[in-house]
Amino acid sequence: MTNAAIPRRLQCGVDSSYTLRMLTIRRCAFFLLCAVASAQCAAAERLTVGSKRFTESYVLGEILRQTAAAAGGAEVAYKPGLGNTGIVFEALKTGAIDVYPEYTGTIAREILKNDANMELGAINRALAPLGLAAGVPLGFNNSYALAMRAQQAAALGITRVSDLARHPELKFGLSQEFMARADGWAGLRQRYGLSAPDVRGLDHGLAFEALAAARIDVVDVYSTDAKIAALGLTVLEDDLAYFPKYDAVLLYRGDLPQRFPQAWARLQGLAGALPASRMIALNAAAELQHRDFADVAHEFVEGGSGKPASAQASTAAGAGAARTSLWRALFAPDFSRLALQHLGLVFGSVLLAVCLGVPLGILAARVPRLAQPVLAATGVLQTIPSLALLAFLIPVMGEIGTAPALAALFLYALLPIVRNTHTGLTEVATGLRQAGLALGLRSFACLRYIELPMASRMILAGVKTSAIINVGTATIAAFIGAGGFGERIAAGLALNDHVMLLAGAIPAAALALMVQGGFELAERTLTPNAPQRRS
Repeated sequence: MTNAAIPRRLQCGVDSSYTLRMLTIRRCAFFLLCAVASAQCAAAERLTVGSKRFTESYVLGEILRQTAAAAGGAEVAYKPGLGNTGIVFEALKTGAIDVYPEYTGTIAREILKNDANMELGAINRALAPLGLAAGVPLGFNNSYALAMRAQQAAALGITRVSDLARHPELKFGLSQEFMARADGWAGLRQRYGLSAPDVRGLDHGLAFEALAAARIDVVDVYSTDAKIAALGLTVLEDDLAYFPKYDAVLLYRGDLPQRFPQAWARLQGLAGALPASRMIALNAAAELQHRDFADVAHEFVEGGSGKPASAQASTAAGAGAARTSLWRALFAPDFSRLALQHLGLVFGSVLLAVCLGVPLGILAARVPRLAQPVLAATGVLQTIPSLALLAFLIPVMGEIGTAPALAALFLYALLPIVRNTHTGLTEVATGLRQAGLALGLRSFACLRYIELPMASRMILAGVKTSAIINVGTATIAAFIGAGGFGERIAAGLALNDHVMLLAGAIPAAALALMVQGGFELAERTLTPNAPQRRS
C-alpha cells in the first residue's frame, strides 16, 4: 500500500467532493475579504461631515453636508449618529471626519476639561495644539436644563432646580451621556445639594415617553428640544448658574479651510443663520412631524444664502405629513444599501474569525495545556461592552466606519468558533487517530483527513452561532458610521419613532433567521455523509 493511497482509504465515508467544496468556500471568503478591503481603500480625498445621535445633531449634520455639497469642488460624505461626544470627537481627532456641529459648553467642559466659561477665542487657543478649531457660530444657545410635567411642577411649587432638593422622592430619568459628562449630573447634584436616590439612565428620546407616561418625574433636556412645548413641560430655572453657554458652532480640523476652500466659504455663510426659534422649528419638523432629516435640512438650505425658508411653508408641508407606514419604512430606498452593509459586516467579520478561530481551536485541542488560556482569552472578549470596544478601536485604528466595526465583530465571533473547534476535535475517538498514525499518516494528514471531517458539523455549528450573534451585534456599528440596519434603529431612538425602530429591527431579525437557515442548509450540503462523532 502506497502512502498516496492511504488518505483515500481513511476518509471514512466522507463525501469525495468535500475537499473541493471547502476549497470553494475558501475562495469565496478570499474574494469577499478583498471586496471589503478594496471598498476601504477606494475612498478618495473627501470632506466628511459627522453628527451625534440626537435629533438636532442629525438635522445640523445634514445642513452641513448639503451646504458643503452645494459649493462644489469636493466630494462630501456624511457619517450620521456617531454615538456620544467621546466617539465623534475621537473620529475628528483621527481625521475620520472633518467637521461636526458642537456646542461651546461641551467643548469647554467635556472635551477641554475646563470648568470656566470659555469664549470662542480661548477655546481655539486650547484646541490649536490638537490641530482643531471651532468657529461659525450658528446663532443659538442650546443649553442643558431639567424639565418636569407642568402640572406636577405647579402642584409641588417647583420652578427652579434648587427646589428639587425639597423633594427627594422624585424619580429622575437622565440620558447616559448627561450622567457621565463633566458638566452633567454629578456636578449638578453637588452644586444644588440634591439627594435624589432614584436616578435612572435612559436614552434621551425614550425619556420623554417615560415622562409623559408618569414613570419618571424629571428629565434632562436641551433648551431647543421641540418636545418641551409639545408635551407641555416646565423647564426649571438654573438659579445657581451651573450650566455654561452652549452656543452651537462648527468643530473642525484646522486644515479644512485650506483643503476645501469652496466648501468652507459656503459653510461660513451659516453664521447666525439659525436663531433658536428656527432650530426648534426644524427639530419639530423631524421629531414631531416625522419628516426625514435630509428633507428638513434641504428645506432650510434651499432658503438660500443661509436664510431660512418660509416658516409658514414649513408648517404647511409638515402638517399634512402622516407617519410613514411600516411597509414603506421597511422597504425605503435605503434598504438595499443598508442590507449590503449589514451583510458585509456580518460575513466579513465571521470569515476573519474563521481564519483565526479554527487554528486557535486546533491549537487548544492539540496542546491541552493551552486550551484553558485560549478559551479564557476569547471568552473575556465577549464581556467587553460593544460600544466601549468600538470607542477604543477608533483611536487605535485611526478611523471610523467599516474597519473598526469589522474588528469588533471579528473579536466577538471568535469564542463560538474556537470553542466548537476545540470541542469537536477533542471528541473524535482516540482509536481513529491511532489507526491513522499506524497506517503511516503524519499528524497533519491525520488532522486533515480524519479529525477535521469528523468535527466539521460541530465547527460549522460554531460558525453559525457567531454569524447569528453578529447579525444583532452589527446594529451597534451604525454608531460609528459603519451603516447597516442599525442606522434606522439609532434614528428611531433619537426621534422616539417606533415605526423607524421596527424598520431597522425587523430586517435584522429576519436576516438572523435567514442566516440560521442558510447555515443549516450548508451543513446538510457540505457534510452530507460526515462521520458521526462518538456519543
